[in-house]
Amino acid sequence: MANPEVAAGGGGGWAGAMTTGGKVGTELTGRFSPPARPRILILNAALSGAEGNTARWLERARGELADGAELDEAVLAGPGAETFASLEARLRAADGFWFATGTHWDGWSSPLQRFLEDATPAECTDLWLGKPAAVLVTEHSTGGKGVLSRLQGVLVTLGCVIPPCAGLVLAWSALLARRHQAEAAEDFWGADDLGVVAHNLVLAAGRRRTDWRVWPVDRQDFKRVWAE
Repeated sequence: MANPEVAAGGGGGWAGAMTTGGKVGTELTGRFSPPARPRILILNAALSGAEGNTARWLERARGELADGAELDEAVLAGPGAETFASLEARLRAADGFWFATGTHWDGWSSPLQRFLEDATPAECTDLWLGKPAAVLVTEHSTGGKGVLSRLQGVLVTLGCVIPPCAGLVLAWSALLARRHQAEAAEDFWGADDLGVVAHNLVLAAGRRRTDWRVWPVDRQDFKRVWAE
């Protein structure tokens, strides 16, 4: 793979450049770049866009985030839908992200898949590197936990970090169970857990490191045909 140039310092008040390529660093100096109020970009990738279940839960999440962060939001589906290209400057300016999607045949939404594919050339650049990401997945009954885990894995590969307790699945089945027998369903994810995710995301976004190193990334020829 081609060894890319040093990535430019990112948005949100990053203190310095980040090395891309070369050997992985084993010693970190502990430098932080805490903004006064971190900027969180909420990415609503639900098929229903600004309507529907995911949008309603994000409205509550915004309330949990508002006291500690500056908020920006983009919708990836529906009228006026944003794309990776249209969001690039806002992604760079953000200190952290909250991704949200529904569950569709054991996967995330098609708009989110397209967004991630278009983001491939930006892997391990200042758009993502070291920025915390939270994830909300909604579902009717099942499949959402697998979506959550895989999406967190993709975000880490792009360069994000995952704070503790920063991903959850809100399921209609779990909400019904809570209404039927609250004590038995106490360990199920619920709306109150959005506050935990919001707290940890804001905390991590305000304490971002700026001295990460990454491995070489092919940015020129990743679409090449290799089948014989």
